[in-house]
Amino acid sequence: MSQHRRRASAQQVRRKRAVVAAAFAGTVALGVGVGVWASADGGGKPAGSAAQAPSDRTSGAAPGRAATPSSPSPSRSYPLSQAPRTIPAVRSHTPARGPGWRAQRSERVVVSDPELADEGRLIAGELGLSYAGEKDDVRAGDLRLTLGSGGGNPESYTMTVRDGRVDISGPGDAGVFYGTRTLKQEVHGGGTAPEGVVRDEPAKPRRGFMLDIARKPYTASWIEDRIRELGDLKFNELGLHFSDDQGFRIESSTHPEIVSKDHLTKAQVKQIVGLAAARHITVVPEIDSPGHLGAVIAAHPDLQLRNVNGVPTRGAIDISKPASAKIVDDLLGEYTGLFTGDQWHLGGDEYQALTVANPQASYPQLAAAARQKYGTGATVADFATGWLNDRAATVRAHDRTMRAWNDGFFRNTSVQPAKDLQVAYWTGKEIGARQPVEYLSAGRKVLNYNDEFLYYVLGQPQTFVYPTGQRIYEQWNPRVLRGTTAVPASYDGQILGGSFAVWSDIAGAQTQDQVAAGIRMPLRATVQKLWDPRTPALSWAQFRQLADRLG
Repeated sequence: MSQHRRRASAQQVRRKRAVVAAAFAGTVALGVGVGVWASADGGGKPAGSAAQAPSDRTSGAAPGRAATPSSPSPSRSYPLSQAPRTIPAVRSHTPARGPGWRAQRSERVVVSDPELADEGRLIAGELGLSYAGEKDDVRAGDLRLTLGSGGGNPESYTMTVRDGRVDISGPGDAGVFYGTRTLKQEVHGGGTAPEGVVRDEPAKPRRGFMLDIARKPYTASWIEDRIRELGDLKFNELGLHFSDDQGFRIESSTHPEIVSKDHLTKAQVKQIVGLAAARHITVVPEIDSPGHLGAVIAAHPDLQLRNVNGVPTRGAIDISKPASAKIVDDLLGEYTGLFTGDQWHLGGDEYQALTVANPQASYPQLAAAARQKYGTGATVADFATGWLNDRAATVRAHDRTMRAWNDGFFRNTSVQPAKDLQVAYWTGKEIGARQPVEYLSAGRKVLNYNDEFLYYVLGQPQTFVYPTGQRIYEQWNPRVLRGTTAVPASYDGQILGGSFAVWSDIAGAQTQDQVAAGIRMPLRATVQKLWDPRTPALSWAQFRQLADRLG
């Protein structure tokens, strides 16, 4: 090669490096999702998003070659790193030059605080590293977990990949745990965590999955598998609806006569709750009342609600009888000792006494009890509201935050629902349906269970169809509480989050493995929107591709 050609080649290299540096300089704010990379479905990179490398390309490594965890060599120049690809997407990434970090069996996980021991041991086992506990020294290849001394969102974290090491820090252990989930996804399948700094936190504090185990029993191992899946996706709630007309599915010492043959033992539930807690997931139990109590009524037929003609009302307990309140309070008190999280679901929906044209005429015993307790003008709706308030008082005594289905709140009653009851908004199909704004304008905090998008009802009865991840991903966000229309943005702070729900109306319609497969992409789309409600940067095809790669 002539001297002139060598000089021209060197100038081209310098020019290319300058272009790369200009293109990637500064902080890459991902905002609504991970950056878009070229894909077979033709998706392109929208303006302002960060480019993404294919899964077999690591920051600073040539295509097809693995980067090493060593410090950058003075004689080698690395391009600016590209943002990590995770579900949910990280919200901000500051790129840097360097080889990134790859898990090696000779490396260790160290922690700054004994509170992070569980998180440290978990990620060490998952990545094949050694857990070294609390250490102050610094070694090449270290993964260090640190609790920060400042305040801030306890679910936030910062992850820094620099000089062949990873530091994950946060104001709380939950945030540090989520940082380890990001790292786990980044290095999935032997990949490399890109150099730079991730700053991340969820938009919504409640990110849930609810499972109806009353109408269809699920094995403990299946539920535990879902917990592991939920934890890796940064969900933080698992709802268990375990009492309904078709079954009562958890062992009981106060009322063993109501328990279905196929049920979970308390030992199994304790293990489920413990596994969930280790992954910063709160198990939210639901004993629905005063409707949906068929399994309890089957053992106590004297408590079943009957109309003026003596006809029994399906699933409804007679709330005018003191024994009805006692049995439900017995159960609530018993299970607050088993479910140790701070959240509780009281149900309250679909009480059949309030679905008739004239509840006072159809159920005179309820009307009489209402007048006796609340005065001459009191109605059956007042009495049902008082029932819910009394159950709330039982649970409140155990320091729980309570929620109830939106159709358990009634319009124009003299008795008002307890002010600390949160609204689990699922439908607008009930008699006298109220728009979500009515609850929000009254100052209620709301959780989104929108049955239009988030209800996976086995067998697809009535008008239900299995929700798709694509529809959630492209059309839903936490402000879309009813139907397809979002409430005004001014109410966003009152919407605490939401939950994807599996209901087992036609229990045999799917096996539990089919359910797991069917909800796989809807769960991922739901948590993406709960973590960051804005329009994602990735197309649905690209998001699905990413989910398939991550497993």
